[in-house]
Amino acid sequence: MDRRRKQIHSTKLFEFMVVLEVDVGIETGLEKSRTKSFEEHEETAIARIRKELMRNIPFLVVIDNLESEKDWWDHKHVIDLLPRFGGETHVLISTRLPKLLNMEPLRLSFLSGVEAMSLMQGNVNDRPVSVSEIDALRTIEEKLGRLTLGLAVVGAVLSELPITPSRLLDTINRMPSSGRESHSLRRNTFLLQLIEVCFSIFDHADGPRSLATRMVLASGWFAPGPTPVPLLALAAKRIPEKHHRTRLWRKILRSLTCGCSSLYDKKSETEASSILLRFNLARSCTKDGCIQFNHLTKLYARKRGVTGTAHAVVRAIVTRGTIIHNSDHIWAACFLLLGFGKDPVLIETKASELPFLVKEVILPLAIRTFIRFSRCSAALELLRLCTNVLEAADEALVKPVEKWLDKSLCWKPIPTDAQLNPSLWQDLALSRATVLEIRAKLMLRGGQFDIGDDLVRKAIFIRSSICGEDHPDTISARETLSKLTRLLANVQMHTSP
Repeated sequence: MDRRRKQIHSTKLFEFMVVLEVDVGIETGLEKSRTKSFEEHEETAIARIRKELMRNIPFLVVIDNLESEKDWWDHKHVIDLLPRFGGETHVLISTRLPKLLNMEPLRLSFLSGVEAMSLMQGNVNDRPVSVSEIDALRTIEEKLGRLTLGLAVVGAVLSELPITPSRLLDTINRMPSSGRESHSLRRNTFLLQLIEVCFSIFDHADGPRSLATRMVLASGWFAPGPTPVPLLALAAKRIPEKHHRTRLWRKILRSLTCGCSSLYDKKSETEASSILLRFNLARSCTKDGCIQFNHLTKLYARKRGVTGTAHAVVRAIVTRGTIIHNSDHIWAACFLLLGFGKDPVLIETKASELPFLVKEVILPLAIRTFIRFSRCSAALELLRLCTNVLEAADEALVKPVEKWLDKSLCWKPIPTDAQLNPSLWQDLALSRATVLEIRAKLMLRGGQFDIGDDLVRKAIFIRSSICGEDHPDTISARETLSKLTRLLANVQMHTSP
């Protein structure tokens, strides 16, 4: 998830520049004497960003939750994206790093005891609170480590339900903990138990298929930042059903929420998101129709979610997301489907789904990333991994289908999936040819003519074998090959002694 977050953060700055009408798109360079390399294209785009930020306009650039000074993708330092110090632009960076740009970050202090108590009491300050209840609030504050997220959730629970702090503390303590969480989650075990209390409240009032609970679980697989409520709700509705509550916890929470079920009866997606906002498990943002989740909530949702949650999220993003409005979430889906760097493939795509995925999701995302934002390395890696997945699917199809009946009939030839489903095999092969040709055309933009030549020849072989030599797609690929051959010959002519 760390790599996914860093890639999305770096792309966000390029998208922000487009909003400011700064052209960070790639140059063709074919009419010039020398074709720029991919690195030069990216450096040109970054130079335009820095130039815009160094104008006499007081921009405020906010980089939230920076996890590394270098981008894992291209190893560029964060300082390379920022303007020189002393200009009108101000940069605000939040981070957990001990040092940033060789400077000590300004450490934010925790809330004071009075502020923490005020946040926890929420809208119940007018109720008389006994000394024992004040002690319970202080115990909760101590166990939460004055974490503002936890304090706000406690205040929301006390405001929404007729429950005393001591009963809430007892309920949280009785919530089970798996003990298998990561380091950042282990340090906040009490917070996780509090989140489970909220889940139990939602599930008791709305049934074990509470939309609000499932929306939180789905949030962990979306990209960092604002998440569209309709997309989140669609993913949540597709999460497979699995009951987590035991009879004991149903009894506890029946007494806890007695008389409140009518408040949460079968919520729509708007009502479910409203509940999450009221309980402070999500927060509103400036982007209309979107809500945002704390990184600890998202991390816990990934660890705690039922099997099939990630697949439900990817299906929702792929079928309903758009490249223009949801590119960050589509990138997140691609990380799960293809795996990047050392990250494994978490969701295996069916061979029958690959042609649609390639045509409607991967190719548009790669082309837009390359052409509009000059993120050459990211786009090329996306297409390379896509090619690998298509090749693996093709290999699986041409393997013999082993059935016990066929084994008993040794004289009968064993068919392959490609023979049993020739139309699927052709669709996969033609999808691979399309990806190979687009990769070749992008290699042409970066001056890597020899690699492009090899790629487009593979595309021509596939298309001529399936569609024939006179098919328009085959002819188009041959035209690309002619252009590459001519440019490659020119390069060899100028570089030869």
